[in-house]
Amino acid sequence: MSEPVRSRPHWPDAMAKVSAESSEGLKDWGWAAARLEKSHNYWIATSRATGGAHLMVVWGIWWQGAFWFTTGPRTRKARNLALEAHCVIGTEKADEAVILEGQAVEVRDREQWKELAAIYDRKYGGDLYPLLASCDGNVYRVEPQVAFAQDEHAADFVKSATRWKF
Repeated sequence: MSEPVRSRPHWPDAMAKVSAESSEGLKDWGWAAARLEKSHNYWIATSRATGGAHLMVVWGIWWQGAFWFTTGPRTRKARNLALEAHCVIGTEKADEAVILEGQAVEVRDREQWKELAAIYDRKYGGDLYPLLASCDGNVYRVEPQVAFAQDEHAADFVKSATRWKF
């Protein structure tokens, strides 16, 4: 994956005194990728058929430049993604937030499931692959289109707000 292009997010009320051209305070993609890898729980927002939002917690992994997660085929998440693939993923720590927007693509390749399950098992314990295979579980890959970060621990919180385009 090539490095995404970083810039300041559209935040007119806070950014009025920050130069859009300056990269001072912007986070490097490595900072965001580290938080995507380390997060234990992730938030996923999907859209219901009615247009309403659905927010849920999932386990997942950051692997091969994308976010991967599993869910049962009858869950609200899976049903929503079958109708509208666009979703938003957020890391668990709001004080060092990384938020991805992208399309969830269902992965049907069982060999990829095995690779994913091995990484997932090292992170969370357990034995994921037999569970997936026995219930025809759904595996999704969310390749980011845009990502955002906010770091409350930065010397200047406003200047640290970063957007990446892929």
